[in-house]
Parts: sequence; structure tokens; C-alpha cells
Amino acid sequence: MASEKKVAENMLWGGRFTEGLDPIMEQYNASLPYDRIFYAQDIAGSIAFARANYNNGILTAEEFSAIQRGLQQVKEEWANGTFQVKPNDEDIHTANERRLSEIVGKEIGGKLHTGRSRNEQIATDMRLWLREELRRLEGYLKDLIKVAVARAEREIDVLIPGYTHLQKAQPVRWSHWLLSHATGFAAELDRLREVIKRVNRSPLGCGALAGNPFNIDREAMAKELGFDGLLYNSLNAVGDRDFVFETLQWGSSFMLKISRWAEDLIIYSSLEFGFVRLADAYSTGSSLMPQKKNADSLELIRGKSGRAFGHMAGLYCTIKGLPTTYNKDLQESVEPLLDHIKTVGDSMLIATGVLSTLTIFPDKMRAALAPEMLATEFADYLVRKGVPFREGHHISGRVVALAEKEGVPMDQLSLEQLKSVDARLGDDVLECLDYERAVELKSAVGGTSKSAVREQIEVLKGLIG
Repeated sequence: MASEKKVAENMLWGGRFTEGLDPIMEQYNASLPYDRIFYAQDIAGSIAFARANYNNGILTAEEFSAIQRGLQQVKEEWANGTFQVKPNDEDIHTANERRLSEIVGKEIGGKLHTGRSRNEQIATDMRLWLREELRRLEGYLKDLIKVAVARAEREIDVLIPGYTHLQKAQPVRWSHWLLSHATGFAAELDRLREVIKRVNRSPLGCGALAGNPFNIDREAMAKELGFDGLLYNSLNAVGDRDFVFETLQWGSSFMLKISRWAEDLIIYSSLEFGFVRLADAYSTGSSLMPQKKNADSLELIRGKSGRAFGHMAGLYCTIKGLPTTYNKDLQESVEPLLDHIKTVGDSMLIATGVLSTLTIFPDKMRAALAPEMLATEFADYLVRKGVPFREGHHISGRVVALAEKEGVPMDQLSLEQLKSVDARLGDDVLECLDYERAVELKSAVGGTSKSAVREQIEVLKGLIG
């Protein structure tokens, strides 16, 4: 019993308790196995807090200097793998403060936590860590968009069937398909930059819930830590996990888009399509069928999107019914966030690798074009002759029906057969059966002509910087 009592007393909150924790409860409660990743952020926040308390007169110059040197040593121990975790180190804050006191003595080390709560510490640590991780993901996402833009610029002459309902619809440029996804990714880049702004606000100096009693300079601490501003209500600051939830929402939105991109490429890489081939580095084979080359990289991206959605849904259920300020339930925001950032970041890197090494087969793409995809060109042709579009659409439908009746593709109908459908189909109507012409006519902003595609390329280049 004496050893159990000692265990309780050595906890940061141990003075109130006379008995030790159930061993299973101790393990259930501990977060150090995963929140140790915040060691550098926790130390940076502690130094900023100690400096503010020195400026307040809580610490002497010698005490602050000792704390700063001690915390730097703790940081080095974490960095080089020599930090010794002890049984009472339930979280990164406890571990760092315990080790600091061992280095500088309990008299000085015990002053570090003056006016501070772990509630504000974890919120600060998470925001500092997440800010840098999101900036790293911003770089990854820009690289992915750059690869798409570079390929679009280089492969602008390649035509491919455009689909709706997975049915061949109209011819488009391969570049137009590339940029369709790049444009979606660019929207996520814009959202990500907004999320970073809201993440980068400081809760430090809010105490457990009611604020700091020593008139601490929160602005100075925020500036030292590189925050853009403060959270202005202490109750909200310590209980807020909107910054995590919004990150998971953003990541889920991005993973939805990258999953659809992956699905397209999975289809295009199948033997039935044969438009593209993945590099060996992003493919696997079959243990039974030696001819197989599976797009496992893309299938994993598609699969991990569900994992990302689960992170968001799980946290949403965790926080939806919590009372005001900090509750231990919020500990459950850390692990999903860590896994989410890794999942999204890895998916970006894999996607960039896939796209940068992808082989395309322009001849197969061209061969997949079908004359029936040009049916709308007949309607547009008649519109240019003053025929109402609805009437032109009906006439073009009759051209399609005639080809089906004759059992030939539309481009094998003779000029006489076309004129028999409607006298307004003149000698120049055969121009409608030119795929390149059909694509080039789509020259309005956002279209698939070369000029429109090049305009999209320039817009995306400007967005990614």
C-alpha cells in the first residue's frame, strides 16, 4: 500500500489522492505512448511560459535560466533517444516536468507549472505540432498539383473519351482530365490554407479553464511560439477541438477527391481500357496468376479514404455531447489526428509518385473514341444554321438511329444518307465527324480546347505559386 500511495503522490495531481491507480486504469489513462510526439512543442511552450513568468516576477533570472537549460537538455534526450520513461510519466507534460526537476532540482522545477494547466498545454502542443504538419502537407499537395499541371502541358495533344454515367459522352483532351482533378486538389489547397490560419491561434495562458491569475502576457508567449493570434475565451480555449475536427473534415474532403482520382486510374489501367500503365514501383502481382499487374497503390488510396472518414466520424461522436471546457474524452482527439495526418500525407506522396511515373498509351485512348460521341456536333452544326437546339438535337438523334439501323458507325454514313435525314445537313456536315475539331470548338473558359486547357494551366500555376 505504501508503494501505491507513493505512485499517487508522484503524479502531478497526486496530493489529493491517498491510493494508487488500478494498473489497468493507469494504462487506460496514459497518453505518453502517443503524445510523446509533441515533446519539442511541449518544451517550446514551457520555455515561453517560464519566460513570461520571469517577466512577471514569479521566477528569478537564475531560475528561468536553469529551467531553460534544463528543458533544452530534456529536448536533446528525446531527440537522441536517451530519455528514460518512468512509470509515473502518464503524458508528455508529466514526463518533461519530472525530468526537468531531476536536472535542476524540485525547488526550481516545481515552479515551472505556476499558473499553468495541462489542459492548456495539450491544446498548445497539438496546435503547434499540427501547424507544422499541415504546412508540410501543403507542400506535398502543391507537388501533386505541379505534376498534374506539367503532364497536362506536355501531353496536351492526346485525346481521350470523356464519360458521364461511365458511358462514352464527348471527346476531351487527356490534359483536361488531368486538370479536372488538379482543380479539385487546388480547391483543397485553398481550404487547407484556411485551416492552418485557424489552427495557428494560441490557448496558452488560459489555465485549467478560468484564466491565469498572474497577469501573464499571452500576446508575448503567442509571438514567441509563432502563433498568429489568441483564443480569447479561456473556457472555450481549453475545451475546443474544432481545430482537430476541421482538420479531419479537410483531410476527409481531400481523401474523397483523391479516391475518385484513383478510381479513374484503376479503370483506365485495366486491360479493357489500357489507357495507362502504372510503374512497377506502385504495382503488385498475384501469388497465383503471373500475368497480373495490380494497381494496389491506387486501391489502397481508395481504401484509406474510408479510414480517414472514420477518424472524422469518430471524433464527431466523441465531442458532440461534452459539457463545457476540458473533459478527458478529449484525449481521444490525439490518436485519430496523428493517424489522419500520416494517412493523408502518405496518400499524397503515393499519388504524386503514381502520377509522375505513369505511362500513357495515346493510340489506345484515340482508338477508344467512337463516332457516336460526335452526335452533339450535328446539333451544334444546325444551331449555327439558325435551327433551334431542341430541333437540332432531334435531328442528330435521327442520324444516330440511322447508323444503328444500317449497322455502321456514324462516320461511315454517306453524305447522301445524312442529307436524307434533313435537307439542312449540307455538304460541309462531314466536318462534324472530326474529333480534333469537336474538341477545339469547346474554347470557352473551362473547356477542352488547347487554348482553354492552357488557360487552366496558367490559373493553376498561379494558385500553387
